[in-house]
Amino acid sequence: MSSLSAKTHQSVRHGSTGKRQLGVRALAAQALAPALAGERSLSATLPSAQKLCRGEDIGLLQELVQGTARFAIYYRTLIKPLLQRATKDFEVEALLLIGAHQLLAMRIPDHAALAETVEAARQLGMEKLTGFINGVLRNLQRREAELVHAASVQRHAHPAWLLRAIQADWPAEANDIIEANNSSAPICLRVNRLRHNRSELLIELIEDGLPLEPTRFAPEGLRLIEPLPIHNLPALASGALSVQDEAAQLAALLLNPKAGERVLDACAAPGGKTAHLLELMPDMAQLVAIDNDAERLRRVQDNIERVTLASEDPLPVDIDTICADASDISSWWDGQTFDAILLDAPCTATGVIRRHPDIKLLRRATDVAQTTAIQARLLNMLWKTLRPGGRLLYATCSLLKAENENQIIAFLKRTPDAMSIPLEKSGEMPGQWRPEGRQLLPEIDGHDGFYYAMLIKK
Repeated sequence: MSSLSAKTHQSVRHGSTGKRQLGVRALAAQALAPALAGERSLSATLPSAQKLCRGEDIGLLQELVQGTARFAIYYRTLIKPLLQRATKDFEVEALLLIGAHQLLAMRIPDHAALAETVEAARQLGMEKLTGFINGVLRNLQRREAELVHAASVQRHAHPAWLLRAIQADWPAEANDIIEANNSSAPICLRVNRLRHNRSELLIELIEDGLPLEPTRFAPEGLRLIEPLPIHNLPALASGALSVQDEAAQLAALLLNPKAGERVLDACAAPGGKTAHLLELMPDMAQLVAIDNDAERLRRVQDNIERVTLASEDPLPVDIDTICADASDISSWWDGQTFDAILLDAPCTATGVIRRHPDIKLLRRATDVAQTTAIQARLLNMLWKTLRPGGRLLYATCSLLKAENENQIIAFLKRTPDAMSIPLEKSGEMPGQWRPEGRQLLPEIDGHDGFYYAMLIKK
């Protein structure tokens, strides 16, 4: 048995690392620890680790961080019997879980996994804890069959509240959803139609050695058949391609902006859907993109600049980006009504867990009530900015009915001048029809989980 106190950990780490170059496992532990603590997402921590990581280790870093996060709840259950008391330092816990992930789920020799994880502890100033970490992982190695059997009920690797919610909302599909959530998400790309058509660019990219295939539902989408690092792909930097899941690519298509229209993209960050709207219809009269986070709004602006640079001529559309709470219309709305609104509403993001596995660690059951309240306020207030005859596309990357169809049903009941209409799109539409809207569930090697509903103002 082993034990650890936060006090001991803090004392041994004091002033020990300096400017020492950290290896990939130490960087992974630093990136993962805030998510284990429920404090920061991997989207906030992983980029910094990637900048400090050797290029050849980027893929390993991502798997150590995201793969461990994906099964962290399960690994915690496995390791718990090996500790006298719970680990109070999240960087130490991160190393233990990363070690477990290497031993149980990666093609890394056990001796290398153990030695390198212990070395990572030294790099992080945990010299006096190397024996503890080594002992826990060796016990896990020796007792793997016993511990795995005892923890089998936790192999779903989901928090209890979320598992219950998925099973309640989707009893017939729950097992498939859990399996999809615990898989790695494929990388999908969107071809910028301002510059290329999909077929021509697909041929070019295949000739360059990228294993790609067209997506089934999104007409500008491409999917990597094999996972490859693409962050240095020139077509991304030039704006010819954007990274965007197939389900998310449907948003702009469903809103279907038209020439001369005034369009609002509420809650626009990071700007993938904003950019797609521009690619589909550069002849809009105006596109207004709003987000309440200034840093994230800069990402919207960067995405707009990147994809519009791909156009040979300046786009005729008037583009405005506004930092504001979209529901506080008095702070930003000029009184001119919109023809179309895309409301990609804040949600628990339970439909993109495979892409952001730290959602399992960061979300709480109480978050659902908070997000549904925000969604309702956004719907109520943005509806005032829509012209009669205009359309609002409500979208979430959630699986929970409370945030999706139930939210729309409640809105329609309290809003006499609102009606829903079936979603129209050329080609086959994925997912299943619900009492209101369309629900897409995550699919292994397919699209993320998403929900769409189209509302018309009478």
